[in-house]
Amino acid sequence: MDFNELAELLYPHITTVPDDMEKRFPPRILPEGAKVTRIAPSPTGFMHLGNLFGAITDERLAHQSGGVFLLRIEDTDAKREVEGGVEKIIDAFTRFGLKFDEGATLDGDFGDYGPYRQSDRVEIYQTYAKQLVREGKAYPCFCTEKELEDIRLLQQEQKADYGYYGRWAVWRGADMDAIKAKLKDSVPFVLRFRSEGSIDNKYKFTDLIKGTVEITENDKDHIIIKSDGIPPYAFAHPVDDHLMRVTHVVRGEEWLPSLPFHLQLFKALGFRIPKYCHTAQLLKLDNGNKRKLSKRLDPELALEFYHAEGYPVPCVIEYLMTLLNSNFEEWRMANPFESIDKFKFTTNKMSVSGALFDLNKLTDVSKNTIARMSADEVFKGVTQWAEKYDVDFAERLNKDPDYAVRILSIGRGGTKPRKDFATWADVKPYVSLFYDDYYQTEDVYPGEFDRSDIKKALELFIETYDEADDSVQWFSKIKSIADTIGYAPETKLYKKNPDAYKGHVGDISMFIRIAVTGRLNSPDLYEVMHILGRHRTIERINKQLTGFS
Repeated sequence: MDFNELAELLYPHITTVPDDMEKRFPPRILPEGAKVTRIAPSPTGFMHLGNLFGAITDERLAHQSGGVFLLRIEDTDAKREVEGGVEKIIDAFTRFGLKFDEGATLDGDFGDYGPYRQSDRVEIYQTYAKQLVREGKAYPCFCTEKELEDIRLLQQEQKADYGYYGRWAVWRGADMDAIKAKLKDSVPFVLRFRSEGSIDNKYKFTDLIKGTVEITENDKDHIIIKSDGIPPYAFAHPVDDHLMRVTHVVRGEEWLPSLPFHLQLFKALGFRIPKYCHTAQLLKLDNGNKRKLSKRLDPELALEFYHAEGYPVPCVIEYLMTLLNSNFEEWRMANPFESIDKFKFTTNKMSVSGALFDLNKLTDVSKNTIARMSADEVFKGVTQWAEKYDVDFAERLNKDPDYAVRILSIGRGGTKPRKDFATWADVKPYVSLFYDDYYQTEDVYPGEFDRSDIKKALELFIETYDEADDSVQWFSKIKSIADTIGYAPETKLYKKNPDAYKGHVGDISMFIRIAVTGRLNSPDLYEVMHILGRHRTIERINKQLTGFS
């Protein structure tokens, strides 16, 4: 068969050749060892944790090596694409702070290696597809859906491996006359790769995460150009990654079964094979058993979940780093206030098996991360969140930012900062005691204390409270109140001889705390009172006293 003639029959409109593409997209000029990575999601409308998991890996590998991180949109499957899907991809990555050096944007593409939407790269794909036809490595297949289904049923009956290969590849050996007849009648065709592989052949391949894996050769004649002229991912991937000069391909381990075919295509096209990094699946414990995170069962799989719940972006990234690199937690303990960018990310420390996602662990990491933030950072984060998810609260905070920052400053800084909240949604309950229309009494006085003692303690506190007192003078007066009504002025005295006292100074503080904050537990009471001011502090205590009359 004259393969050149066949190539012209199939793609007469393609006048470019691979050399034209090589000149259009030359090798990048980058520092030695610089990595080029890409994240290439499909615009299906659902952005999930796996997308972010891989994107962080891509970003770290590229930027820590002085390389390039790009965003490519894999939109070759029109059936799966949803309206606004591209915008959701870009918005999700933007909200999580990922910075691309080139790629698709809301305003188009930027960078010298585009287009970055696969639907705009059809000429490029068909240029290489035509070359494969010229070399006898690809051929047209005119099978109908019915014919393919009949083949599948026969394979099922004969217990043969499913797929289009060997004797089942009915158009693989077709002559030119048969092909011309179909083309003359305008019968749609797909282009299939002519595989020379055998499932009897195995070889070793090194993945940067999985290590050495054994590969079984691909023997299937897979489709590389669909009947609409657009390639599936399998063919677009090697062409794009080669021309965009991608050095490292990061993707989920669910792609491992397709690796033999992808490697086969790289070799057939004459491309250098990039380094592959197949990340572990994200798992969770369910009734003691590990299973893959599910879109249907697990709301935490969706990236929108973290925004809606109020998990700050740095906290989510921080937690995912503990899953991505096994030595990250050790590094963080040694460097509690260092930027995450200082951590040396490496594929050598990535999990080979499933990465166990734990929402409780995320909450702990989030508390620690927020505790390291300044009050101004917390204020900015919570107001931005509230402007979308709790408008009334956002208006309250923005009405007096200085007041809100004073509240958020309590216990912040130092070597042991307070860890009062894990999400921005936790802030409103925490600060509600400072806003009169949010304030409410949440706890009652423990029943073991005499109500007359509580009443007396509150009355004496009102008599002695001076807003000008420093914290030492303030607490000294509380000790004096304790001593006056028969409570130990020092906790150690009570512990030494509990029968000699009704209680201790901590109980007196608790009486005052409930009166002022409505809670058994609150931020530093001295600071609370200074933020509330004398008038509101005394007013709240008096309101409590009315309940004792």
